[in-house]
Amino acid sequence: MTLETRTTQRFARFRRLRGSEGLRRLVRETRLSPEEFVYPLFVVHGRDVREEIPSMPGQYHLSLDRLAAEAEELRSLGVRAVLLFGLPAAKDDAGSEAYADDGIVQQAVRAFKAADPELTVITDVCLCEYTDHGHCGVIVDGEIDNDSSLELLARTAVSHARAGADLVAPSDMLDGRVAAIRSALDGANMAETPIMAYAAKYASAFYGPFREAAESAPQFGDRRGYQMDPPNAREALREIEADIAEGADIAMVKPALAYLDVLSQARQRFDLPLAAYNVSGEYAMVHAAARNGWIDGPRVALEILTSIKRAGADMIITYHAKEVARALQ
Repeated sequence: MTLETRTTQRFARFRRLRGSEGLRRLVRETRLSPEEFVYPLFVVHGRDVREEIPSMPGQYHLSLDRLAAEAEELRSLGVRAVLLFGLPAAKDDAGSEAYADDGIVQQAVRAFKAADPELTVITDVCLCEYTDHGHCGVIVDGEIDNDSSLELLARTAVSHARAGADLVAPSDMLDGRVAAIRSALDGANMAETPIMAYAAKYASAFYGPFREAAESAPQFGDRRGYQMDPPNAREALREIEADIAEGADIAMVKPALAYLDVLSQARQRFDLPLAAYNVSGEYAMVHAAARNGWIDGPRVALEILTSIKRAGADMIITYHAKEVARALQ
């Protein structure tokens, strides 16, 4: 037996299928497509507004008249879904613009649907951007009151659906909100409107840039009393299971990177579609490091989204959507 034969029998030659981009592409196990991306957008009142968000380079506050151009760019890149966040003209203790027929998100839904009827428009359902205290529901005696907040969240979801939203996404993490929204939608003859629940949403330090962008930081206390405690994974599966039982059609894990284990466990346990939110802090860190020349930003972004898909996400909500879509072309 020759040395070459003995060597061949001794170990596997994995490198054989890594020798060219063509071979690597042929045997690739996890594949990304822009059609799986959901692009978050921050919509504001006014005209001709396109202001870059300082902590999120490449992300903007956009006025309604800028949305048609945004829809056209997304269509050219193959990104076919958006998630809308709105900054109200004024805030109050009940977050009334959240469920107003002429609220900023309601107007944005109509604008996007007029510009591109085939674009999937998802709306974030919460009160934090609209309340003067910055919490996700009604405050009673200095605390967020879970049950009295559900009606306002349900009204918000119905108003979004009436405006033409394809999917409503409650992000408040109050108990029972999926059931309340499902009941309200059904009662408003909108039984076909699906719900994407922020089912396992953690009280994360990765949300800082978003809170600047959405002007939604709490004015007192924090959200750890209703968002999940980061050390808990089994509880996340219970949260997802409860939201499914209440009528959620899609369940989300947020944030994505620090909770890939939770996403993977959810994928193994549940059959419904899973979303993962690649959040603002994750995005901002990549861009900060890239601007300092420490990393290859687009390549790192592609690797991050691949890891999220590999862990089990069917769709990825990400501020990297445009840059990665371009890289995939």
